[in-house]
Amino acid sequence: MNIQTVFLIILAALVALGIVLFQYYYRTKRKGSLTLILSSLRFLALFGVFLLLINPKFTKNEYRIEKANLLVLVDNSTSVASSKDTIQKILNDIADNNAIKDRFNLQGYGFGTKLMGVDVMDNSSPLKSDSVFTQKNTNITAALRAIQEINSASNSALLLLTDGNQTLGQDYEFYGKKQKFPIYPIAIGDTTRYDDVVIAQVNANRYAFLKNKYPIEIYLSYKGKSEVRSALKVSVDGQPVFRENISFSDTDNSKTINTLLDANSVGVKNIVVSIDSLHQERNTSNNSRQIAVEVIDEKTDITLVSNLSHPDIGALKKAIESNEQRSVSINKPNSDVKQFDDVDLFILYQPDASFKTVYDYIQKKKANVFTITGTETDWNFLNKAQKGFSKNSYNQSEEVFPTLNSGFGLFNISDFSIQDFPPLNSNLGEIQLDNSGEVLLTQRIKGTELNQPLLAVIKNGTQREAVLFGENSWKWRMQSFRNEQNFKNFDEFMGKLVLYLSTNTSKERLTLEYSTVYAGSSSAKITATYFDETYVFEANATIDLKLKNTGTDSVTEMPMLLKGSYYESDLSNLAPGSYDFTVTVRNENLSKSGSFTILDFDVEKQLLTTDYQKLGRLAENTGGELYFPSQIETLVSDLSKDNRFLPVQKGEQNTVSLIDFRMLLALIAAVLAAEWIIRKYNGLI
Repeated sequence: MNIQTVFLIILAALVALGIVLFQYYYRTKRKGSLTLILSSLRFLALFGVFLLLINPKFTKNEYRIEKANLLVLVDNSTSVASSKDTIQKILNDIADNNAIKDRFNLQGYGFGTKLMGVDVMDNSSPLKSDSVFTQKNTNITAALRAIQEINSASNSALLLLTDGNQTLGQDYEFYGKKQKFPIYPIAIGDTTRYDDVVIAQVNANRYAFLKNKYPIEIYLSYKGKSEVRSALKVSVDGQPVFRENISFSDTDNSKTINTLLDANSVGVKNIVVSIDSLHQERNTSNNSRQIAVEVIDEKTDITLVSNLSHPDIGALKKAIESNEQRSVSINKPNSDVKQFDDVDLFILYQPDASFKTVYDYIQKKKANVFTITGTETDWNFLNKAQKGFSKNSYNQSEEVFPTLNSGFGLFNISDFSIQDFPPLNSNLGEIQLDNSGEVLLTQRIKGTELNQPLLAVIKNGTQREAVLFGENSWKWRMQSFRNEQNFKNFDEFMGKLVLYLSTNTSKERLTLEYSTVYAGSSSAKITATYFDETYVFEANATIDLKLKNTGTDSVTEMPMLLKGSYYESDLSNLAPGSYDFTVTVRNENLSKSGSFTILDFDVEKQLLTTDYQKLGRLAENTGGELYFPSQIETLVSDLSKDNRFLPVQKGEQNTVSLIDFRMLLALIAAVLAAEWIIRKYNGLI
C-alpha cells in the first residue's frame, strides 16, 4: 500500500471523527454512554464509506512448489501384447518409487493409432483389461505430437514404452527433433536379430477386366547376414499361377517382382502371395500377403475434347482413370466423329466455334456431356450450341471460390470436402440454367456468396449434362493431396460425377457404397443414401443391415445410423471372412444386396523384433537416453538426479481491492441499522 493511500485513510478517519464530534458533541450537549455508543457507530459507518471511496488495494503473495511431469506413454498395439507382464512390472516399479513421486507428477497414457484415454498409472491395473494391447496399428508420431500439445507449457520428461515398430504416420525418429522435452524410450520385446525374409508390400489394381491381364507388383526384403534362397509363389483362388526362385544376401537384400495374371472369369479373386520360410526363421507371419482383385466385364469410355493444352486436362484424366473401369481419350474438335461411336461420355473443355461438329454429333446421338468453361470459352457460340444453360459473359476474369450445396441429392457427396480449395478462374456474367438443373457448387467472390452456380447437373429426358463454370480444377486435386496426402477426395468425387453422367438409367431411391474387399476390418463400412418418392433425402427412415458370414453361416442384424446426409454401418468389429449382406428400408418395399470380403491382415504381427536402434536415435535427438527393462533402477536413479527436473518454487501475487470485501459492506449496513434502532428505541428520532 503506497504512502498516498495511507494518508487518505488517515484523512478519512479524521474527517469521520470531525463529523461525529460535530453531530454528537458540538450540536448537542447530551453526554453519557448512549452518546458514546451512537457516536462510535456513526464513526464506523462514515469511516467505512470513506474507505470504500478511497478503495485501497491489498497485495498477498502465495508460494507453491511445482513438480515436473513424468509422462508415461505405453504402446497399446498387439505387437507388444506378449510383454504385458514386463510392462506392468515397469509401471509398478516407477509408480511405487518414492524418489520419483517426490520429484515428479506421474501421468500415464496409452496409444495405438492415436493417443488414448487409458490411464496406465492407475492403481487398478488397467493393463489387465481385455481392451488393452488390441490396436492393429501403431502411430508413435501422432502420440508424441498429442502429448506435446497437452504439456507444451510444463517442464516434462517422457517415458516411451514400445517396441519401436511404427506402422502409420510420419517417421518418429525425425519428428523427435521437434519435441520440447526429453524422451526416454524403454525398449520392449525381443531385441535379438534373426534371419527374416519379408513380403513388404503387394500392389495390384482394384479392378481388372475380363479376358485381359492384370499386373501384380511384389516387394521382398531380407534381414540377415548369410546367403539364402527361397521360392516365391502366387495363387489365385487356391490355384497356383506363378512361381520364382529368389536369392538374397547381406548386400542384395531387396527384390521387386512383377508379373501379369490372367483375368479369365468375372468376380472377386483372392490372391495369396507367399514365400517359403528360411531354416529356423522365427517370424513367418510376414511370409505371406493376401489381396483381392475384382474382375469385371464392363468399361466406361470417355473422350475429352479440347483445343487447348491445359493442366486441367491431365488432372481430369488422372482422376477419372484412378478407377480402372474408366478410360479417357483426348481428342481435338476436328477429329473424325466416327471414332466417337463407342463413347459413353463427352467432356468438352472450353468449347469454341470449332466444336460445332462435335455438338451436332452429341445432339444427334443424345449423348451425355460434361462441359467445362473458362476464360477461353466462346460464349456466343456455346449459348447457341446447346439449350441447358446460358451465360451473359462480361469477358472479365475473376477468381471464384466454391461453396458446397449440402442439399444436393442426385448422388451421394457426403465424403466430398472442399476445405481450403483454391479459386477457379471464370468470366463474370449472369448464368441461367434449365429448369431441371440442380446446383452442386455455388460461387463465392471476395467473401460474398452469389446466387450463381459453379458446378451444376442438368437432366433433359434421358440425356444428362454437367457444367463447371471455371478452369484450373487441377488446383483442387493438388489441394486434396495437401489436405490428406492423397488424391482420394477429388478423384472419388469426380468418379461419382462421371458415374452419374455415364448412365441413363432412372434415379434409384436407395443407393449403396461399399468396397468389395477390405484390408482388415478397421476400414470396413457400408453407406446408404435413401430418397422419398419425390427424390428428397429422407432423414427419418429406418434402414436395417443384415449380414451373413458365408463361412460360418452366422447372421448379424444392425440398424444403419444417420450421419448427416447418409446412413452408415461401421463393420470394424467383424471377423475376417466373406460376407453377404442385404440393406432394407423398413416399411418400404426397397432393398439391395451385395457381398464383400474382409482380409485377415494384422500388420503388427509382421514385426516381432524390437527396433531399439531407432529408439536410441530418438532419445539422442531429444536429449534423453535409451533403457531396457533390466535397467529400470538406473532409469529411476538418473531421473531423480537430473537437475533439469528439479521442483520449482513459484509465487503468485494477488491484488484485491477493498471494495471486493463484502464483509465491509455488511458491517456498514449493520452499523447504520444498529444506530437507527438504538435512536428509535430511545426516542431520539
